[in-house]
Amino acid sequence: MPFKNPFLNNSIIHDAWEQFVSGSHIKTDKLKPYVLESWKRSAAYGIDPHSRIPTFHLPEKDIIARQEKNKQLLDVAKPFMSSLYSIVGNTDFIIRLTDKDGYILDHIGEKGFIARFGKTYLQNGYNLKEESAGTNAIGLSLLLKKPVQIMGCEHFMSKFHDLTTSASPIKDKYNEIIGILSITGNYSMVHPHTLGMTTAAAEAIKRELRLQQVNQSLQSMNKNFYEIMETISEGIIAVNSEGNILNANALARELLETDKRKIEKSNLNRFLRNKKTYEKIFTLNNSIFEEEMEFITGKGRKKKFIVDVSYLKTDEAPKLIVFIINEAKVIHKMVNKIVGASAIFTFDDIVGKSEKLKSALNLAKISSGIDSTILLQGESGTGKEMFAQAIHNASSRKGKPFVFLNCGAIPRELVASELFGYVEGAFTGARVGGHAGKFELADGGTLFLDEIGDMPFDAQVSLLRVLETKRITRVGGNEVIPVDVRVIAATNKDLQNEAASGNFREDLYYRLNVFPIQIPTLRERKEDIRIFINYFIDKYSAKINKKISGITPEFYRALELYSWPGNVRELQNTLQLILNTAKENTNLSVSNLPENITDGSTVSENCPEDLPSLEEVEKQAIIKTLEISRYNLSKTADILKIGRSTLYRKIEKYDISI
Repeated sequence: MPFKNPFLNNSIIHDAWEQFVSGSHIKTDKLKPYVLESWKRSAAYGIDPHSRIPTFHLPEKDIIARQEKNKQLLDVAKPFMSSLYSIVGNTDFIIRLTDKDGYILDHIGEKGFIARFGKTYLQNGYNLKEESAGTNAIGLSLLLKKPVQIMGCEHFMSKFHDLTTSASPIKDKYNEIIGILSITGNYSMVHPHTLGMTTAAAEAIKRELRLQQVNQSLQSMNKNFYEIMETISEGIIAVNSEGNILNANALARELLETDKRKIEKSNLNRFLRNKKTYEKIFTLNNSIFEEEMEFITGKGRKKKFIVDVSYLKTDEAPKLIVFIINEAKVIHKMVNKIVGASAIFTFDDIVGKSEKLKSALNLAKISSGIDSTILLQGESGTGKEMFAQAIHNASSRKGKPFVFLNCGAIPRELVASELFGYVEGAFTGARVGGHAGKFELADGGTLFLDEIGDMPFDAQVSLLRVLETKRITRVGGNEVIPVDVRVIAATNKDLQNEAASGNFREDLYYRLNVFPIQIPTLRERKEDIRIFINYFIDKYSAKINKKISGITPEFYRALELYSWPGNVRELQNTLQLILNTAKENTNLSVSNLPENITDGSTVSENCPEDLPSLEEVEKQAIIKTLEISRYNLSKTADILKIGRSTLYRKIEKYDISI
């Protein structure tokens, strides 16, 4: 109920006001200091204290614009304004809300009240800053940034002398004023606690605004977090301690071939069928890193993922388990890229001009356009891997993995697991989650099997099956995994002889020998030795920043006469050694050659140039042995300690009549 305040003496303040506006000295100490200071400012603004006409009112469109700008403040304040109005009464008071510039945004009040006191400065769009309306509670609250009550004749303008207004600022989180809440009523009916109620309501509005802003911020953060999760390039699944899926991002749903509605109503055991793995996750609290697990997708297909599992615990809720999943094939490709499982050589890197090399290169270029198995044959050091990489880089599989395995460099019992991988528990020491083999790592690309002739017999059986079916089974497992791999095999052995003697499976030999390429030895391409010498000297002298002034003819001749059992690799290593030990600006000569090159050689600075070539010596040796054995080819091959097929090739090569 409104309360008539018996303690106010409006006449004393009125006398002081009359004295001030008439220019006389104020004869009372009852006037609040900040009211007197406000009167002085109001007079300085040129405000007429007797005026009944408002100085400024916003057009309707500007009122609407300000209301829209302060929509959140209005939405929050209106319920509080209604509650406040219901408390103070509904006939003798008006509740107003202004913005930070003093413009009335909204009001609640009876038409009768407005009719009695006039609509000026009571309704929307009027400005109540001190410079517009003189001394008033709203203007002073804006100026002093605190709650203010102005009663009766404390107002500078006489038309407000029958009113009392209690105003309190509404502040944001930065303590800046965003609006003023006020209660205005008849001077004689103001309750002594009106200012307290106004201040409490303003504080409540402030708290509600802060709460809404925090909620909006949280909603925005949640939205941003959700959008980030949706775009992350890893599958993320969150489940509770019972295995119920709480959330899964877009990639996880794609990998598991399901949609958001279905996956978030599922338990993880719908996708992770391995009971042992499932129980380990939900009974142990140890995090899991980079473990391979098999999932069943929403379409019933089996997929292998590389999985990380983390456990998040809180006091208020059960533990949250987060799965990060990546498709195993994608991880394998990344690993191949990082560890260098790629081909770097092309046909342009293969040096030489001999006819035998040109013939091998021509076959290799043809083979690059045919997606079939290739068998590279040649002695150690002839460049079989370089040929394999060049073929891969010229093929449609360029840019895909190029995976290398030396079949003779790993223990025989591990060849199968290296080729085909293994499942968890396949043997003692097997990695948890299993391990992908070379075929899986090379999926889509090329697998280069060097020293294929040294592959264990049992692994040969498995390799033959893979070449025929394009499917593998990991050691210890039973799941059939399709692979798309082009195999290039290489050997320094005569596989045909090995197959004939029972050391190599004959059916595998024919399966590998689809496109055979014979890479010539260095002694079969003598004309390329000088090219290699110049190439390697230029390359390594630049690398170690050592200048070579020249090369003698005898240096070239000595290297050309050497048999090079290690082929190009041996020549390369030899030249590196020579350059590392040679003096700066030296002229390379026979004296720079290592002893193994010059031992037993008749080469000197005066060495004759008409010595027979190694090929001529070999041809004469074959002819002489044929004559001794009376052209018995088997006996001839035994004496020369070479295979019959090799003997046939050399007879054809040297055009020997038998």
